[in-house]
Amino acid sequence: MTARNRLLVLFAALAVLAGVAVASVLHASARAERRDQARPGGPTVTTGRVTLTDRGRLVFRNMAWGPHRDELTSVPATDPAGARTASGVKCLRFHAAAGTGVCLQAVHGPVSDTYRAVLLDARLKVTHTYDVPGIPSRARVSPSGHFAAWTAFVGGDSYAGTNFSTRAAIADVRTGRLIPSLEAFRIVKDGHDYRAADVNFWGVTFAADDRTFYATLATKGRTYLVRGDLTARTVTTVRSNVECPSLSPDGTRIAFKKRVPGLPKDAPWRLYVLDLRTLRETPLAEPRSVDDQALWRDTHTVLYALPGDYGADLYEVPADGTGRARRITTAAVSPAFPD
Repeated sequence: MTARNRLLVLFAALAVLAGVAVASVLHASARAERRDQARPGGPTVTTGRVTLTDRGRLVFRNMAWGPHRDELTSVPATDPAGARTASGVKCLRFHAAAGTGVCLQAVHGPVSDTYRAVLLDARLKVTHTYDVPGIPSRARVSPSGHFAAWTAFVGGDSYAGTNFSTRAAIADVRTGRLIPSLEAFRIVKDGHDYRAADVNFWGVTFAADDRTFYATLATKGRTYLVRGDLTARTVTTVRSNVECPSLSPDGTRIAFKKRVPGLPKDAPWRLYVLDLRTLRETPLAEPRSVDDQALWRDTHTVLYALPGDYGADLYEVPADGTGRARRITTAAVSPAFPD
């Protein structure tokens, strides 16, 4: 056999081996996807049309393993554990209201990932794009759909400790104008102007007037609920030990996570509801630590995520402290009722 023929045989053998390797990988991937879809309680996900104006729908980030992992998916609000329609749009964090969505995404690079926030119209088309300076954490759209907010970790990656730094931004959906950090706002703490180098904000939630918002302010090892004014560019402290606030649809209550003494340092929170008129707190019937910004399903019920087999599952609990927590679907996070 000539040297040329030996090379041809070698190349042919390598090609066969490469083909076998690719086929093995594809077969294993398909088998894994079938296995995950077939798990008890595992969701069925298929490609279809998803919009932010279909009434009676719940939209969230799908966490089930398979070709649609991390995509925005839609289910009937009355059947959150039902078959999912996948949009093709991937988000790490998401929220939507009044036909407007905000989607925080990873941009995969050759060395490391970067992140961005994209504003979406009702058809999930991008209208504005913004750089995000760290790992996405929280996202909210105002009830009118006119404003969107997001939070990112610019140092650290967890709220449980004290060694982290966050950046909270707000964008005007109509003009694209960006407030890159709430740290530029005047802070009124306990009735006095306040400044400190360690100030952090996170977890914005909007009122219906397109002016008022609430958020968490952290400084000197303590957290505070603040009421913000987009026109006056001020934030004013309301109450201490309030994190990741979520304003009720009627604007009278805040669902939030509260640090409770005696709990583990890596799981220190319990869910509460604060009456903004009386400042009375009500503990909710969820005994586990919740590290999430809850979402009001209606004036009586809040939704939130807890760790699950696929990464996270969605739960609901009555907002008045009665009843018990109930899992409504698996493999899901960042829910929204966008219509």
